Amino acid sequence: MRRRIALQALLWGGYVAISLAMVANFQPLTGSLVFVMGCVGAGLWAASETLRKLALRGRWLDRSPRALLLRLALTPPLLALAVQCAIFGINWVGLSLGLLAFPPGMPRGGLVLLSYTVNTTIMLWLWTAVWVGLQMLHRWRVGEIAKWQAEAAARELELQVLRAQVNPHFLFNALNNLRALINEDPTRAREMLSRLSNTLRHTLQHSAKERVPLADELAVVRDYVALEQLHHEERLRVDWQVDPATAGASVPPMLLQLLVENAIKHGVARTVGGGVVDIRIARTGERLHIAVDNPGLWTPGATEGTGLGLVHLRERLARAGGAGADCRIAAANGRVNVSVELAA
Repeated sequence: MRRRIALQALLWGGYVAISLAMVANFQPLTGSLVFVMGCVGAGLWAASETLRKLALRGRWLDRSPRALLLRLALTPPLLALAVQCAIFGINWVGLSLGLLAFPPGMPRGGLVLLSYTVNTTIMLWLWTAVWVGLQMLHRWRVGEIAKWQAEAAARELELQVLRAQVNPHFLFNALNNLRALINEDPTRAREMLSRLSNTLRHTLQHSAKERVPLADELAVVRDYVALEQLHHEERLRVDWQVDPATAGASVPPMLLQLLVENAIKHGVARTVGGGVVDIRIARTGERLHIAVDNPGLWTPGATEGTGLGLVHLRERLARAGGAGADCRIAAANGRVNVSVELAA
């Protein structure tokens, strides 16, 4: 409020000062001229404030471009005419009462009223153009901020989902197996407990990042696989093929863990006799290729049967996987293959 008043006072006060300076080049300034120019400045201030209130209360900026332009084109001339009529009325009263005196030969009449009205209209149009531009810029900024906040909220929600993504059945089976292992093999039980702790810590800490080192992701997946092998025993076998060239690469958090979890849960666990999960990770230039192959059946389009949530996974890849990141799924010869390509 105070800032707007200060800006309006500076704007129209400056206009009055410049106008008086220009008049002083042609004739001496008198108190009457200064008074009238002050009235002009006050009238422009009142007209611009009226225009602003009309636009805000009428929600002009929410209307179609045609309706907005029509209002912005017609309202300033009407306000300008009202301002000049008021000033002419003040002049007439002042002259009639002898309170004002103007130099002889000073132009008066309808043409003068029209020319002053046109000048005032132009000033109001200029003011309106600047005000509307600033309002549009403010709206754009508010919209961008709201967009960023919505994206941040969506990302935070997704990260919260990731943190809670540890399968409750996996936890139940791991703890149950650990309980049985404590008496049979305390040393191995402690090892498995450490692996479970590493898995949970990774889920809680690393999932809060956009990307994590591939080495960290591999470490937690190896811990996860060891715990699952404790449950599935000989039914679960894993073949690792990790290219040494992938050292130093990074991936979205829990990407590989999600692929391996689904391969075990929807492949090995549902296959009589279990099977082998092939994990292949290679690097070509700046591109990282991840493929997880498991026993099972899959029909194209039946994403629910895989438990992969490919839409969700592709959204994560689109945000944190780099240009051209994608995920594909295919099936052949009783095996399901999920391949991911992303920036290393």
